[in-house]
Amino acid sequence: MGWNRLRLNRSATLFALLLIFSAATTSGSGGAAPALKAGVFDPPRPAPEFSLQGSDGTEVTLQRYRGKVVLMAFGFTNCAAVCPTTLATLAAARASLGEAADAVQVIFMTVDPERDTAVRLKEFLASFDPSFVGVTGKPEALAAVRHDYGITAIKHVTNDGYVMEHTSSIYLIDRAGKLRAMMPFGYADDAFVHDVKLLLVQ
Repeated sequence: MGWNRLRLNRSATLFALLLIFSAATTSGSGGAAPALKAGVFDPPRPAPEFSLQGSDGTEVTLQRYRGKVVLMAFGFTNCAAVCPTTLATLAAARASLGEAADAVQVIFMTVDPERDTAVRLKEFLASFDPSFVGVTGKPEALAAVRHDYGITAIKHVTNDGYVMEHTSSIYLIDRAGKLRAMMPFGYADDAFVHDVKLLLVQ
């Protein structure tokens, strides 16, 4: 398998499996409220805050999106398969939400600040959904955010440059700014629609 197919590292995979198990356990309890399809954080915890450069020309913080459900993904614009698939899935989910889509914000944080400027991110994301906001910044600032969220990103040199291997799960942050769940790569758009609708009424 080439590096163009990004993989979750071992620890992130185990973390995702634990979260999925937690969600499955919740869904199986009698009389419980509808469960999220993503692996849940139990209990929910405040999502780590950050302040970084946005593709929309403004400073991006989570506080800015209080009152909205935030879907936050990590990736890079030169990604061959996983990142475009993730963004296409999120775009399809947002389109399926109808008027409720206005209460959802997708944030795509680069793991490749060497190449991903704010302008490049804006152009890249516009092909999926112009409402998506990209985030970039100094390498050390981005590394700090990845550390806070348990995200790994490793550069692998290739014959024609380099690619980034990184955690590919998507974080679901509720309207109060709390981490509620993490959706592993590969889930279809209807899973996101299901979870977002639940978070919007909570």
